[in-house]
Amino acid sequence: MHDLPLETLGRRICILGPTNAGKSTLCAAIARKLGVPAVHLDQFRHLPNTDWEPRPDAEFHALHDAAILAPEWVMDGNYSALLPQRFARATGIIALDGHYLARFGRYLRRTLFQPDRAGGLEGKRDSIKLEMIHWVWKTRNSFGRYHARACSTGLPIVTCRSLADLRSLGRAWELD
Repeated sequence: MHDLPLETLGRRICILGPTNAGKSTLCAAIARKLGVPAVHLDQFRHLPNTDWEPRPDAEFHALHDAAILAPEWVMDGNYSALLPQRFARATGIIALDGHYLARFGRYLRRTLFQPDRAGGLEGKRDSIKLEMIHWVWKTRNSFGRYHARACSTGLPIVTCRSLADLRSLGRAWELD
């Protein structure tokens, strides 16, 4: 699934997938490798120094739209309403998936034990939320929808359907 070299994806890469599939961690690793900015959309969507309090929509959209105008970036996050303009600027896409139980475990681990994780909010305030547990369940079959939208762009796409695929991709691309 990841037989494309990283260079094939260009210098503006979108990373899509369900919650806790590894988007932010992969984004940070690719950004370091390429020497380009890592953009974590959750940091735009939520206010810093809060326990994931949403930013007003207009402000979030403005931050997103300004970020995609940069000449280079690796950007993680879905936010479906904003995908068209992001895809219009992107040069490549990575679509991640993972079993919902593994993603649930990652949610618990990152929330309880990883305050400095990639994509976390400034202020590192985080707590277990029933809404997030429900969201992990609700999005358990969302990969197909994201993958279909990505395929419709005509951009080069790399797909990882499991954590094993993601680790293999990291080795193939020599990511840290």
